[in-house]
Amino acid sequence: MLPLSVITVTHNHAKYIGRCLDSLVPEVKRIGGEAIVIDNQSDDHSAAIARSYPDVDLYINSERRGFSANNNFGMALAQGRYILLLNPDTEVLPGTLETLIHFMDTHPNVGMCSAQLLFPDGSIQPSPRRFPTWRSVIARRTPMRIFLRQSSFNRHHLMLDVDRSQPQAVDWLLGACLFIRREILEEVGPLDEGFFLYVEDIDWARRIHQAGWQVYYVPTAQIIHHHLAVSDKRFFSYQMWLHLGSMIRYARKYLLPAIPWFSICGNQTTIWELVKLVKTQKHQPPSVAQASLN
Repeated sequence: MLPLSVITVTHNHAKYIGRCLDSLVPEVKRIGGEAIVIDNQSDDHSAAIARSYPDVDLYINSERRGFSANNNFGMALAQGRYILLLNPDTEVLPGTLETLIHFMDTHPNVGMCSAQLLFPDGSIQPSPRRFPTWRSVIARRTPMRIFLRQSSFNRHHLMLDVDRSQPQAVDWLLGACLFIRREILEEVGPLDEGFFLYVEDIDWARRIHQAGWQVYYVPTAQIIHHHLAVSDKRFFSYQMWLHLGSMIRYARKYLLPAIPWFSICGNQTTIWELVKLVKTQKHQPPSVAQASLN
């Protein structure tokens, strides 16, 4: 088994994916891991850029899928003992992958961890966070957020009251960098594909906690994250509505009383199960267009 599989999903990320792979591929090669890129039917040159890296396994979707489904596709193919879900708008700093592997090797009760995320100017992003409450949802996902950005609700949610220079157990971690051990897939399951985009990282962390594992923030490992945050830029954008829809799904799973025909108890894992089934039957990756690596 390989030490690490890194999965990156691109969708019109031509501006960033080259810098991401420039930083990632040498680090992956040094530890003997694998890098998997899944292009989600990009309209730009994202796939062509990824194809130019011979050490990257590139898969091009035949149809557009959600973030969870795409990452589940990659995780079903992954051969690593550890798996890293990495956004395409990131740059991995030297030594980060080894640091995360060492941390997980020496902390067997941790199921998920993440590096410290940095803005391009070097300042620290608030990537470790507390689970949402109704107050934080109002402060972040309603028109009231214009007035509540500096509220105690928002600051508490973003963990701005803690020392982010120290490793620590947290509720959840921003989905730009999610580092898990393979046992999580076996005991907790993959991402919930019912979340098309956004909130899948909160849901996964919550399920990991419920299974008895810890989630940790590891600031000794660092990754630059350009943090597009599309859903935060315009309130009535398509991305904002996707974010709101995902938060409603999360509330139906965890925040609201059990109501017949409304509450959600399970997870959608259609793509994950399909890929695993095809691999079992044919002993080879599914019949998705794989880009030539030559």
